[in-house]
Amino acid sequence: MSLSVEIDLRHKKYKEDHTDIKVIDMHMHFVDFRQNSEGYESLLRSMKRGNISKNIIFGLPVKKKWEFFEPLEPHYYLGDNSRCTYYNATDEVVASGFLKLNKKQKMTIAPTLCGFDPTDMTCIDYIEMMFEKYSIWRGIGELLLRHDDLTNLTQGEVARANHPALNRVYTFCAKKRIPVCLHQNSTCVASSLSNLYKNDYEYLHELTESVERFQDTTFVWAHCGVSRRVQHPKYHEMINGLLSKYHNLHVDLSWEVYDSTICDPGIVARENKYQPKQEWIDLIEEHQDRIMIGSDLCGHFDSHGKTMARYNSLLKKLSDEAAQKVASGNAEKMYFHAFDTIRSPDSP
Repeated sequence: MSLSVEIDLRHKKYKEDHTDIKVIDMHMHFVDFRQNSEGYESLLRSMKRGNISKNIIFGLPVKKKWEFFEPLEPHYYLGDNSRCTYYNATDEVVASGFLKLNKKQKMTIAPTLCGFDPTDMTCIDYIEMMFEKYSIWRGIGELLLRHDDLTNLTQGEVARANHPALNRVYTFCAKKRIPVCLHQNSTCVASSLSNLYKNDYEYLHELTESVERFQDTTFVWAHCGVSRRVQHPKYHEMINGLLSKYHNLHVDLSWEVYDSTICDPGIVARENKYQPKQEWIDLIEEHQDRIMIGSDLCGHFDSHGKTMARYNSLLKKLSDEAAQKVASGNAEKMYFHAFDTIRSPDSP
């Protein structure tokens, strides 16, 4: 059983199916790795059931290929050994559905652009063209850069946060005053599992080089850099250090980082209960202006409410001010308020 399936089944069994306070899901993929989706109407229903007021929506920049020699169609990138390829049309899927929503519905969705190869020096041309074609985009991302098994399965050059092709993208984001969301593992699986290298963060410099160089760009580090088998006993100390040093760096607590790092993974596995560790409570209180929560669902939304309800235990342990910011305030400010001062979400 893949980790993704394991996580999804765990969340579906979670007893709570809605959040105690209104939240914004700042990390959701409108499509899965086959570029299929249940659609916006299904998403809007799941939001209402789960007490989720707004959503930041990504496509998926890669599409899983179904090779002729594989007997079953894969629905996840780890479904078989077939490769993934970059897929521009993911942005058209996100945009075409969004434009069919009414004005009230559009106010609850923030679409972002991601369908390009982040190692292609001409990717900025595609971005500029899509921003000219549709005035709906609230940000760039989630860009899938260092991503353990997905990196190995994606055709082409290895993507990384400090690749020269992204320099003009970061400058574009600063000029437009929009955030860029990156999946960039803090280290590789071998370093995470090896006793020899367990204290190293092999890929962290790739992120910090860009964050430091492009200080006018707002970066959102997806999952705090945690991914499959990417762990560290003092991970919170690294995150605390980066947030203290870089004013333009933000993090989201979606997907595996909440289950395996922020909460006690043993209790999660045995009892399906989420108990955030005190060191993470302290960290979130200190950096409450730059932390957000999300589901990281991909195209299918039946577990939306339960996935977001996991954060109830975290929000209860925070001060009222910090809970409001982490639950919705930070995402509202970054993806909705800033956008609304520049252009109307009802634009074609």
